Amino acid sequence: MKQAILGKKIGMTQLFREDGTMIPVTVVLAGPCPVTQVKTVEHDGYDAVQMAFQPVREKLITKPQMGHLRKAGVEAHRYVKEFKLDDCAKYAVGDVIKADTFASGDKVDVTGTSKGKGFAGNINRWNQARGRKTHGSHSYRVAGSMGACTYPLPGHMGDERITVQNLEVVRADAERNLLLIKGAIPGAKGGLVLVRSTVK
Repeated sequence: MKQAILGKKIGMTQLFREDGTMIPVTVVLAGPCPVTQVKTVEHDGYDAVQMAFQPVREKLITKPQMGHLRKAGVEAHRYVKEFKLDDCAKYAVGDVIKADTFASGDKVDVTGTSKGKGFAGNINRWNQARGRKTHGSHSYRVAGSMGACTYPLPGHMGDERITVQNLEVVRADAERNLLLIKGAIPGAKGGLVLVRSTVK
């Protein structure tokens, strides 16, 4: 069954199995996510569940967004996202999705925004080789001849939407709304992440 939840990356730590094996895990604050809208094929053309995450003061979001949340009976939240799930009909506006929607051993895909690295040259950004430093050459780290191509070129590195697939949920803590996911996930601490059942 396909599930999804919004969360915030807290950081990384490690767990130990009974045999002493160390597991690197990423801690994600998953939910609680109130359902703000349930879309249907008859009314919207597709089935989806829209949920909110991270409560904030009303003045920090736009008035149209606040009106949408108020209509659903939900307080102000910073993020509103929708997911196409298999069983959208079982959700109702006002339901709260928590971390226990996943269980230990589940496989998930995690989407986040990678860390921004600023402006970078071709060697750092695209792993190109540097020029020779002998025989009077002064073209060490510049972009070489690429013909009529405009890619790859130096530019903004990082700050991209990235999905890491087929990660394992090691532990789901419903009381503290925490998911412990094996391995690393994209983004900086405090960044928004989307956790969904894996597609593979």
